[in-house]
Amino acid sequence: MTDLDLAFGTAGLDYNQDPPQGIADAVFSPDRVDSAFVDRLLSKCTDHLSLLAAPATLDRVYDFGADAFDPILDSLRGTIPCVVLDVPHMWSGWTKRLLVGADEILVVAGPDLANLRNAKNLVDLLRAARPNDHHPYYCLNQVGVPKRPEITPADFAKALEDQPLAVIPFEPQIFGTAANNGQMIAEVSSGHKTAEMFRQLAQVLTGRAEAKRSRGGMLTPFLAKLMKRGA
Repeated sequence: MTDLDLAFGTAGLDYNQDPPQGIADAVFSPDRVDSAFVDRLLSKCTDHLSLLAAPATLDRVYDFGADAFDPILDSLRGTIPCVVLDVPHMWSGWTKRLLVGADEILVVAGPDLANLRNAKNLVDLLRAARPNDHHPYYCLNQVGVPKRPEITPADFAKALEDQPLAVIPFEPQIFGTAANNGQMIAEVSSGHKTAEMFRQLAQVLTGRAEAKRSRGGMLTPFLAKLMKRGA
């Protein structure tokens, strides 16, 4: 897992990790990047999950060229079977490059008009830029907030010409507990329906299951196996 929101990323908090090094050490020292260097930067969360954390500090600005992350991603690709990139909500040369070169993409959107517009713009661009690749998946997050008017999954499906891979319900108790404790949903309650949704989504995005989009179901968000197969 690589957190690319260097200024405000929360993956370290989410996994209850506070590593002294992370993605910034690699991107600001590209000449030092090799498999051994990258291995030292990774923070081990579980036997099957390591984190390349964002510094989440504002002591420098994070303006990068389009190919700034290529060395670190090439190194990760050579040693790790599945690389997940958490791409921040911004549009730049490097974010576009990462998305266009990804194996799989998951766009996460809230059920409102601005998110519908942004998701459609992004999905349309990526479909055009990746004509021979799998279309981006998308999911809806925090659906069903009491008394809040929302754009329905059916309206999203019509505008994006595709069903959402996931529709995640608004569940403040379990998500708030997990966030404040630095835990995953499955750690808070492994049998919770949302934990199963995340497991299903992870299987789809890593190629271990066939995507089954649901018109009214509640599948999952978040993960995105954003790795380019070639250089």
